[in-house]
Amino acid sequence: MADTAATDLAKTPLYDLHVELGARMVPFAGYSMPVQYKDGIMKEHLHTREAAGLFDVSHMGQAALIGPDHETTAAFLESLVPSNMKELKPGKQRYTVLLNAEGGVIDDLMVSRPANPAQDGTLFLVVNAARKDVDYEVIRGALPEGIALETYEDRALLALQGPKAAEVLAAHAPECAEMGFMSAQPLEFDGITIHASRSGYTGEDGYELSVPAGAADAIARALLADERVKPIGLGARDSLRLEAGLCLYGHDMDESNSPVEANITFCMQKRRREAGDFPGGARVLKELAEGPSKIRIGLKLEGRAPAREGAQICLPGEATPIGVVTSGGFAPTMQAPIAMGYVPLDYSKTGTQLSIVVRGKELPAVVADMPFVEQRYYRKPK
Repeated sequence: MADTAATDLAKTPLYDLHVELGARMVPFAGYSMPVQYKDGIMKEHLHTREAAGLFDVSHMGQAALIGPDHETTAAFLESLVPSNMKELKPGKQRYTVLLNAEGGVIDDLMVSRPANPAQDGTLFLVVNAARKDVDYEVIRGALPEGIALETYEDRALLALQGPKAAEVLAAHAPECAEMGFMSAQPLEFDGITIHASRSGYTGEDGYELSVPAGAADAIARALLADERVKPIGLGARDSLRLEAGLCLYGHDMDESNSPVEANITFCMQKRRREAGDFPGGARVLKELAEGPSKIRIGLKLEGRAPAREGAQICLPGEATPIGVVTSGGFAPTMQAPIAMGYVPLDYSKTGTQLSIVVRGKELPAVVADMPFVEQRYYRKPK
């Protein structure tokens, strides 16, 4: 990543802690962010899979849509996204995408409905750092009378991820243990009121914690005091989400890709799929019925050499590219190179033999199911 003058970059409330912990800071989405700490990306990645990792994701955008009641606010949000927001239950969270008029993805985001009846009509949003200004402009441009968008610049966002995350957090906020995957509620963390969701970007069990900016340092230090927790940078965050088969906006999808092409149709519940009453609905319904011209796939490569974003995907022995890699790297958990990319639908079946051109050399690859590493989200027994 290119060097940028420190004065040009925003700092999260945990910047000083990152420096104290020996992080290598890099520019990311307009912020100075830790890409790795002293142990390095490989060890940080494996520690998150084995115990618990603490990520600073305070660069993300936090906001709320506030209307007179849930039905009204949800109906407005449904005019911008293809997900079922009206039936989102109190205390639950949902993944969705903002769409443009052509059905292309403006951004992907998380939406949660407060459990507190006093907040009926409020929906909390977490959006990508590099897209928050774009997202807010799109939302504000469509706001009807009676609904407002509030943005929260005085909040930090921490992610505690890994199989030990629940035990670690429960020592400070016992109620967290009762939460299931994709639930959201306020917690008292050592007497500090925070908002937690049981979700994350690693494929592991874990939580995302929205905390007052002024309390972020104390909360982070309290968590890091537990020997099961280590600080984790952007490098391992990227390799973890790649193993989990999760999209990185601006790489694995953008405004040219529909949710069908991006292979994230799970964000479109039945009622919305049938109605198509969202931006670009005609295109999306056509692709659902007939299949898209191209689709995001997972790839496993032979050998040890990774393929990076931009590498061409070809048929074995043929020079003409049929697709392109959008994310790729060496998977620490698998001890093998993996990638994601787009190919024509005809070549997307699991087991299809392909090749990826890396430094002028063809590397054998095979279309693989995603996630590459089994997801271990915590789902409450019914």
